[in-house]
Amino acid sequence: MVARPAAVPRTRDERGGALGQAPEDKPVATAPVGLVPGDLPFTAPVSPAEGQPLDLSEFQFSETAPEFQIEAELDPIDAEAEEAAMLYSNGQESAVRALLERSTRSYRSGPGERLWLMLFDLFRLTGQKAAFEGLGIDYAQSFEKSPPGWRDAVVAVSVHAKGVGSVLFKGDLTGDNETGFTAVRQALARTPHLRLDMSKLRKLDAAGCQRLLELLQQARKDRREIELLGRDHLATLVDRLVVPGRAESQACWLLKLEICQLRGELEVFEDLAVNYAVTFEISPPSWEPKRVMEAESPPLVLAAADQLLTEAYVIKGDVKGARFPDLLAYAAVNDPVLIDCSAVTRMDFLSAGALLNILTTVKRTGRQIIFRHPHYLLAELFRVVGLKSVAEIVLARN
Repeated sequence: MVARPAAVPRTRDERGGALGQAPEDKPVATAPVGLVPGDLPFTAPVSPAEGQPLDLSEFQFSETAPEFQIEAELDPIDAEAEEAAMLYSNGQESAVRALLERSTRSYRSGPGERLWLMLFDLFRLTGQKAAFEGLGIDYAQSFEKSPPGWRDAVVAVSVHAKGVGSVLFKGDLTGDNETGFTAVRQALARTPHLRLDMSKLRKLDAAGCQRLLELLQQARKDRREIELLGRDHLATLVDRLVVPGRAESQACWLLKLEICQLRGELEVFEDLAVNYAVTFEISPPSWEPKRVMEAESPPLVLAAADQLLTEAYVIKGDVKGARFPDLLAYAAVNDPVLIDCSAVTRMDFLSAGALLNILTTVKRTGRQIIFRHPHYLLAELFRVVGLKSVAEIVLARN
């Protein structure tokens, strides 16, 4: 082997020349006591690769990366409601019951009430009346108010057994609105039970209140029923004309008493009745407990839109894999878009997703969308898929 020459340390000037520096260039930085130069980040040599500028010409900037999601902490009650809704939509009633019964033991006040209401609906939809009544006792003790009343679940046979119509009252509740009252009378003549939606009223007068009262009274005499929807909105308008001590707009007072009767507000009814008697110096109507029970009606099945004067798109039964092909056509000629869910017993996740896709398109047209009377398990499924972002959800009265 050929012997290599012995290594000889280079002089300071030679080292400077190898680095491309003049022999008398800047002095080398000295390290503080206790550190060696390699420990200092500003004296450590930089590799050629690290020193090259970054080439960003091929990098695509975007506001958010689709694969990156910031997960917000989910409220425990929301999480349990979501899980229960998904399990029920998948037909797993036993798992739903176990989950919600654990939840009702944990949450006995405040926002946790919605988990109790989901369990009430589960028992009702599955026909478990004894469990429903037992839960009602615990509910009354925990929340210090009356529990929901038992209602027989809608069965498939009832869809064809009896027609129920829905009419949105057109125009204002005034004595000269012949078109609005005529439409109600025609619809009531074709169905024994009519839902009359008053939520779009802008104003009313005493003559209009009188005509509505006569319509309600005549329906009862004929053994027909008018269920007033939007009672809170109607009551707010009536309150403007009900002034204690001023003997005016008597029909408005009587309509307000009727609304209290239908809503089961006994204390409000009694206070108003006393003011009515003092103001008009006559006896007020009497409280009728039976009518409150009748007001707690079961979910009702609406007839198809072409069978009645109805402005509601009807969904009913156990809904699986539905694509709702006629919903866009309905929405194109109706505003608001009313979707009646009172006869839906269950809906799967795919069907709820299809609704979201369709209604997102409808929402872009500026239309108002309202889901009417879904049970609590279905309403939570709507929340899970995001339908609350495009529609208002009006729950059934308990």
